[in-house]
Amino acid sequence: MRFFVFLCCLLLAANTSAEVRSTARFEAVIPTAEQEAAYIWRTLRDIPFFEQNGYNVALPSGEVIVTLKNKARAGSLDDDDYVTLQTFLQTEVYRDEDYLKGYEKISDILPSLEKMVSVLEAQNYEWGFRVYDHYPILLTLYGPGGSYDPDSGTITMLTNTQGGFRQYSNPLNTLIHEVVHIGIEASVVRRLSVPHGQKERLVDTFVKLHFAEALPDYRVQQMGDPEIDEAFSELESLRWLPEIMSDFLER
Repeated sequence: MRFFVFLCCLLLAANTSAEVRSTARFEAVIPTAEQEAAYIWRTLRDIPFFEQNGYNVALPSGEVIVTLKNKARAGSLDDDDYVTLQTFLQTEVYRDEDYLKGYEKISDILPSLEKMVSVLEAQNYEWGFRVYDHYPILLTLYGPGGSYDPDSGTITMLTNTQGGFRQYSNPLNTLIHEVVHIGIEASVVRRLSVPHGQKERLVDTFVKLHFAEALPDYRVQQMGDPEIDEAFSELESLRWLPEIMSDFLER
């Protein structure tokens, strides 16, 4: 899923109304109205990408959003539009209680997510799988499903007012997917310029190889080349992930 590079001051800004629950490495965060507006803004600016790649993007209802989407498609969003979006969120849309059910479900699975990351860290991949000491998990009611910032370790997770999640009832599936994205971004994806579809396939294969038993419902998306599955058919093959992927992309 495509990452968004957020300004840390927007994502992690202190706010007395924000709720946080954490384990040693992860913290679940109910966003402020300002944080949610910043994320919706980034999503709107990427609407052409999402539409071209078939993503179903959740956005608030209303004429304000319709107008902003049309301007995003035309490439004409400006600073005044961001102010309009902020005001709309703060006065007509945002309620922190809308996030509580999703927040509780994510909080419940954080210990399992901690264990999974410890498994990945223990692999000590020489090619440089990146593990952060701290992963903020910022909830949202909007966007394409899940996203990540590989430069800060921030994960943004789509929920709804009923505590549901897109694609999986168990958010652990999506969260470990985003952790793996973060882990391979610098040392593999950026270095080799891995295309979007191939990147998603690689992440899904990586997760399946490590956690098929723990995540029996995890699915490989219908993206990228299925031959990636064959190139990485065994867990041990991940030790040579950059070399194998480089050869695959050069065919």
